[in-house]
Amino acid sequence: MEKLIKSTTAFKIFSTDRISGRLSHAYLLHFADPDNLRAALKIFAVEFFGNGAESDRVRRESYTDLRIYPAVGAKITVDGISEIIADSALKPVEGEKKLFIITDFDSASALAQNKLLKTLEEPLTGIYFILGATSLAPVLDTIISRVKVLEVPPFSEEQIYAALCRIGENEQNAAAAGSCNGVLGVAARMVSGGWFSEIRRAAEEICSADDVNKITEAAKKYGDTKYKKELLSEMRNIYFNALTKGGKLNTFLDKHTLIYALEELTRANADLQFNAFFQGLLYDFMLKVVKENDKWQKLQE
Repeated sequence: MEKLIKSTTAFKIFSTDRISGRLSHAYLLHFADPDNLRAALKIFAVEFFGNGAESDRVRRESYTDLRIYPAVGAKITVDGISEIIADSALKPVEGEKKLFIITDFDSASALAQNKLLKTLEEPLTGIYFILGATSLAPVLDTIISRVKVLEVPPFSEEQIYAALCRIGENEQNAAAAGSCNGVLGVAARMVSGGWFSEIRRAAEEICSADDVNKITEAAKKYGDTKYKKELLSEMRNIYFNALTKGGKLNTFLDKHTLIYALEELTRANADLQFNAFFQGLLYDFMLKVVKENDKWQKLQE
């Protein structure tokens, strides 16, 4: 994770700010990897304090002038934000600056976010904040206007694969790297959880459904999966490979239909963000693809 984070423009900007003495009083790190957000924020914290003798204590979250909130597994509360505000009024103990990290900030209520506004706007000398969020949508515009936003975009397939190999050799590393949408945490769970091969089989069955009976059966079979995003991602890979690399679906779907399927998957992912009924989403998607393919086949007759 450290090698990936340090390769990003976001980290380089932050490091340059520190080295040049132009640190902003508050940053917002946008990193869409909930499994690794806390670890990423600690990499920024080590850089903030200059990667010195206290680095190990920063990583262990035991450095006096660093506070990471909330505790692992806990939620952000208004009372917790009040404690941070009170703590930020106290001077640093071991050095000249004090850092507050609030992870999963996008899960904070509007009330909790608003309570922090004034502190972000008028922090005391030597007091700094880094907020971490996997999505910017729930973060109030008034918060965003008071911080310097650092974006960590999805990593490339090659970067994810290399990171997985550093963790450990696994025959599924390459496939997971291609199916995780650039999110290391997702790829690591694919490899370690032992369920990735099931997702691949499910995606292949869905993408191969060519009549109403098969569509109905596949929708019922996989409509309750816990890995909805991962399944849609693997479906995208299958369609994309069929379109660009001559995958096996070329014998079933027309080229125009493959393009259509990829576009519909984008819409399906958007619908999933709004808690769409997944079984119905799969059924509608497969039916649309088959109808689109029938249309192109008739045009070619």
